[in-house]
Amino acid sequence: MTDLPPARTHLHPPFEGETADILRLAYEDRLLRRKRVETVAGHRLLIDLPQTVGLAAGDALGLEDGRLVVIEAAEEPLMAAEGEGLARLAWHIGNRHTPCQIEPGRLVLRHDRVLWAMLEGLGAHLTALTGPFTPEGGAYGAGQVMGHSHGHDHDHDHDHGPADAHDHPHDPSHAG
Repeated sequence: MTDLPPARTHLHPPFEGETADILRLAYEDRLLRRKRVETVAGHRLLIDLPQTVGLAAGDALGLEDGRLVVIEAAEEPLMAAEGEGLARLAWHIGNRHTPCQIEPGRLVLRHDRVLWAMLEGLGAHLTALTGPFTPEGGAYGAGQVMGHSHGHDHDHDHDHGPADAHDHPHDPSHAG
C-alpha cells in the first residue's frame, strides 16, 4: 500500500487533470475536512481541506502533485417510497430534516426502521434497496443536508411548528 500526496483542494465538475484514483464514500462519510482514507486502488490518502465540505459524487480532490482523486457515492442500504401523495410524504420527510433523493415517481432515503414505519403509516409503498445515495443539496446550496443544520444563520423569525412536531431535541441556541 502506497501513500498518495495530500489532498488539499475540493473541485466541482467540470475539471481537468489526470485522475490518480477513485474514492468511494457513503453519504455520511462525504462530509469532511481532515481524514485519512483508502482509495479504491488501495492507496492511503490524507484529505486536509481548509474547511469542512460536502463531497458530491463526481467531485474531485486535488492532490498536491496536481493529480485528482474522483469521488464516487458508495452503495448503502436505502429505501424507496412510492405511491399517491408523494408531496405529502416529502413534507413529512422534510419535517424530520432527513436527507432525501428525489426521483421521478419516488423518494429515496437511507434505510431507517423508524422512517419506514412512519412512511408506511402514511400509506407509502416501500421497497428496500441498495445503491449510491445522492440526496438533494438543500435550498441554501449544494452539499450535505445532515441532521438539523440548515446552513444559514438564525437571526430571523424561524418557526418549526409545534414543539412535538418532530422527535429530536433542540439546542436552545437554535431558536431564532
